Amino acid sequence: MSVNKVILLGHVGGDPELRFPEKDVAVAYFSLATNERYGSSQTEITEWHNIVVTGQNARLAERYIRKGTRLYLEGRLRTREYTDRFKIARKRTEIFADFLEIVGRAQ
Repeated sequence: MSVNKVILLGHVGGDPELRFPEKDVAVAYFSLATNERYGSSQTEITEWHNIVVTGQNARLAERYIRKGTRLYLEGRLRTREYTDRFKIARKRTEIFADFLEIVGRAQ
């Protein structure tokens, strides 16, 4: 048995970008920032996550989620390889979100 589950609570880094890689298949992309504090000085580290949302959730994300929105999500971790426009092999780790809940609105 194996488990691939991600749970994040953070702030959206930019408005979702909606694309249609196939006819009638919506995919939304956006970033999510999470923060953690460590050490006696309480230094804060921000981690940026690449979020992918598909189907009806993608359309809802594009409609209701904006930069700064506080968001809770559950999903799966995926890493893909691709070649950029300069013919350099790259890897990108993304969170494929299955469940989204808006916790707070952007100011």
